[in-house]
Amino acid sequence: MVTPKYKRVMLKISGEALAGRKKVGIDTETLNEISDKISEAYKMGVEISIVVGGGNFWRGRSGEGMDRTTADHMGMLATVINALALQDSLESRNIPVRVQTAIEMRQIAEPYIRRRAVRHLEKKRIVIFACGTGNPYFSTDTTAALRAAEIDAEVILLAKKVDGVYDSDPVENPDAKKFDKLSYIEVLNKGLGVMDSTATSLCMDNKIPIIVFGIDKPDNILKVLAGEEIGTSIGVYDK
Repeated sequence: MVTPKYKRVMLKISGEALAGRKKVGIDTETLNEISDKISEAYKMGVEISIVVGGGNFWRGRSGEGMDRTTADHMGMLATVINALALQDSLESRNIPVRVQTAIEMRQIAEPYIRRRAVRHLEKKRIVIFACGTGNPYFSTDTTAALRAAEIDAEVILLAKKVDGVYDSDPVENPDAKKFDKLSYIEVLNKGLGVMDSTATSLCMDNKIPIIVFGIDKPDNILKVLAGEEIGTSIGVYDK
């Protein structure tokens, strides 16, 4: 068995990734593919925490003309749907999972308590964080950075629809340049859309490295954990 490079990780999965070919909602086949690879990562002995987005159901900015706080709260509820679906899929593979929500809904999940989350990880349970930070105006990327800092995760694995960070949208520009490595300040100065500026700054302040890779090939999760250099690494790098 491959020895993992990291002991404790934060895996950020976008909601759109769970939609797969359906583009909206949850694609069961895609969900199962991702769960299979997370299960393999778990069996490598890695302590796994997960933040999942809700963009496959709702984005705060989708609520045109709607109060921003209301729209963001709707987005938080969308993340709970994804978290429960991922929990169910992983548990069907005999993987112990706990969902913790930043907004209390005790009938379906635990409230977020840092010490309890860390204890779950120590007991080899996967923890999925839902409802973002519990506050409007903060993205799930910021949630991933915040929770990673709180639980002492060694790295944030940012699973995206694209296979790394580019200088422009590779879908619209076939000549877009892919970066292998970037410093936090380069991401901020170049205005690259990999994470929002709040999340990037939080990672920079706490020296949490970020690896951006494509989730279209779920095997990439295992490759990153094994130490393979794929996607784009963001951290403290000299130019």
